[in-house]
Amino acid sequence: MDTHTLQAFVTVAETGSFSQAAGRLFLTQSAVSKRISQLEEQLDTRLFDRIGRHIGLTEAGQALLPRARKVLLELEDASA
Repeated sequence: MDTHTLQAFVTVAETGSFSQAAGRLFLTQSAVSKRISQLEEQLDTRLFDRIGRHIGLTEAGQALLPRARKVLLELEDASA
């Protein structure tokens, strides 16, 4: 797990879209999908329910989101 992966997770959760997250992060959609897949593999759980073109956070994703935001904010504060 790294900050780029957490940022991808947070951005997908906020936008509700892998494509929109990719645009915000200046990555390809496949790169964002790969980061999310790696994170899900590391945590051994699904973070998003994928239903057609719609996605939503699973219970595990909902639990991770505030923690991921906090980690990213603390790293940003440390850099400042």
